[in-house]
Amino acid sequence: MTTYLTVTSAELVTPCLRRVWFRSDDLSAFAGSECTDRYVKLIFPKAGVTYPDPIDVRALRGVMPAEDLPTVRTFTALFPDVESGTMAIDFVLHGDEGVAGRWAATAAPGDQLMVNGPGGAYRPDPTADWHLLVGDETAIPAISAALADLQPDAVVRAILLVDSEADEPKLDVPARGEVTFLHRREIGADGVLEAAVRELEWLPGRVHAFVHGEAHEVMRRIRPHLFRERGLTRDQVSISGYWRRGRTEEGFREWKAELARAEGR
Repeated sequence: MTTYLTVTSAELVTPCLRRVWFRSDDLSAFAGSECTDRYVKLIFPKAGVTYPDPIDVRALRGVMPAEDLPTVRTFTALFPDVESGTMAIDFVLHGDEGVAGRWAATAAPGDQLMVNGPGGAYRPDPTADWHLLVGDETAIPAISAALADLQPDAVVRAILLVDSEADEPKLDVPARGEVTFLHRREIGADGVLEAAVRELEWLPGRVHAFVHGEAHEVMRRIRPHLFRERGLTRDQVSISGYWRRGRTEEGFREWKAELARAEGR
C-alpha cells in the first residue's frame, strides 16, 4: 500500500539517531501487523523529475531511465497507530552521506514522504526459553520493538554495536534481560559483533534469535556460527543484513542477489 506521511515532530534518541514522528490519513495497511521488525519503503523523488501520483517504483522500472527512478530506502516502522494515524521512524544520521539520513536531519513539521508497506517477518517467540538480539544502530529500532513485546519475565541477551557510550539508547529491558554495548570508537567495527556472540555464555533451552546489521558480518560470520556451530534451525533465527559497508542500498541489493545465487537460493 502506498500512502503519504506528514512530519509532525522530531527528536534525538541518541546523537546519531533521530526519531521522526508522522501522521497519515490512512495507516489501514498496519491493521493486524504484529511483526516487531515491521518495515516500510520510503520513496525519495529525484529533483526535477516528474512522476505519477502515487509513485509505483516497480511499474516505473524498465519504463523510466534508471538514473531518474526515485531513491527507495527501507526503515523499521515504530509505534504504528491505525486509529490515530501516527507512527515513527528512527533514522541513523551520517552527516552529508545518504539520502534518507540527510533528509531526516532537517525534517520539520509539514514535510512529506511517500511510503510503501508494511512488511515484516519476525516477532519474539513467547515459548522460547531465551532470546538473543544482536545488531548495530540500524537494528536498534527493531530490537527496541522486540524488547517492548517480550514478557516481563523473559530471558534476553542483547548485543548492540554503537559509536560510543553517548550513543547508547535507553531501552526497556525485562528484569531478566542483559544488554551489552560495544563501542566502535574504542574497539572498531570489523568482527566485533561476531566475537561478542561467540564469547556469549550460551544459556540452556531453546533460543529465538534476531540478528541484523552490516551484511558481511551478519551473513558471512555470525550466521555460520549460529547454524553450523550452535546447531540452530531456521525457525529459531531471523537473520539478514540491513546494509553493506561501502555500498548504497542499490549496491547492497545486488550483493544480496549475488549471495543468494552463490548459495543456490
